[in-house]
Amino acid sequence: MTIASAPATLKILTVNTHKGFTFFNRRFILHELRDAIRATHADIVFLQEVLGAHEVHALRLAGWPSVSQYEFLADSIWDDFAYGRNAVYPHGHHGNALLSKFPITHYDNLDISVGKHEKRGMLHCVLRPPHSGMDIHVVCVHLGLHERHRSSQLALLCGLLKDEIPPEAPLVVAGDFNDWRLRGQKTLMRSSGLKEVFAECHGQVSRTFPARFPLLRLDRIYVRNMAHFRPVALASRPWMHLSDHAPLAAEVTL
Repeated sequence: MTIASAPATLKILTVNTHKGFTFFNRRFILHELRDAIRATHADIVFLQEVLGAHEVHALRLAGWPSVSQYEFLADSIWDDFAYGRNAVYPHGHHGNALLSKFPITHYDNLDISVGKHEKRGMLHCVLRPPHSGMDIHVVCVHLGLHERHRSSQLALLCGLLKDEIPPEAPLVVAGDFNDWRLRGQKTLMRSSGLKEVFAECHGQVSRTFPARFPLLRLDRIYVRNMAHFRPVALASRPWMHLSDHAPLAAEVTL
């Protein structure tokens, strides 16, 4: 087997960062969140609700980073990162971000907002791991709270997967789907060829919200064209104190 064709195993992490605050915004914990993300040794990190800037917080909060939250989280561990700005307000903006230990050769943020009051996006990146001989497509997702909005957004996601991503390319789609009734899960299984890692291995998608006592199955990791994949268990501590969503992790083999 040549180096270019040798299988590569990658670790994936997805987490809704809740803008660097605990549940109910009681405490700023971005530094603790960075430590927890580092401890997973993930190769690719999908982030939702990450702040690109916030002028008021920067002035009022001790320890607020001098760079964007996604740059602060990437630090010296993840050499490449991409940010998709979704929501813009007078003091700043937030959106989805991707941290990668591999070069990001291309990225594009797709606005999937329905109406004016809830801004959402999908961040599509193309990664090129050294010696793999192939590109990996990844899509970081944060869908809306209303089911009618999610239905439209899932249609846009399926269109992206069909029209913009080569059918043979390795693909990971991860993030916060807000799909507690699992209707989106059925749609994606039916039309996109995706496999949800936890559903395939454990029989159902994982409960992730609220993080302290997870009841709702909101967050997902989907894959396509992977030789192998498996969920990775994460300890409940310290994660239950770092966001309102529990993170998900998986290993995938190209």
